[in-house]
Amino acid sequence: MKEIYLAGGCFWGVEEYMSRINGVVDTEVGYANGTKENPTYEEVCTGITGHSETTYVKYDENIVSLEELLNKFWNIIDPTMLNRQGPDIGNQYRTGIYFIDDKDLTTINKTLEEQKTMHKKPIVTEIMALDSFYPAEDYHQDYLKKNPGGYCHIDLSK
Repeated sequence: MKEIYLAGGCFWGVEEYMSRINGVVDTEVGYANGTKENPTYEEVCTGITGHSETTYVKYDENIVSLEELLNKFWNIIDPTMLNRQGPDIGNQYRTGIYFIDDKDLTTINKTLEEQKTMHKKPIVTEIMALDSFYPAEDYHQDYLKKNPGGYCHIDLSK
């Protein structure tokens, strides 16, 4: 099994979208690459912790490759928007790809270069090693499965 962490605005939609991909075996939402240990949702929303709303994705690379997973991820975000996705605004809604295996960087950068040819504006999605990840509160986990009519800025039909 392989793991990657993806930030694409509100984590509810990213988690639900990723969980529907064949080969994804686990997801969890949380807060990544900030300065405060174990932040609360309310603290992250202030913007002062530096965390991004992020989805942990565990996948079987024999079923879905990292490149396929990342191409699907790029398809549901606007990588040219800084600190915003859809109507959600703030640094916690920035986009990012956070890796734990340095070998993944080649694939990540390949998909980034492909994205650059598809956009007129610069890509602002962070690509960096995962520094920290703290699981979000229980009510955020699988939010859209528990609340099917809940808010989501992502088109889950893609």
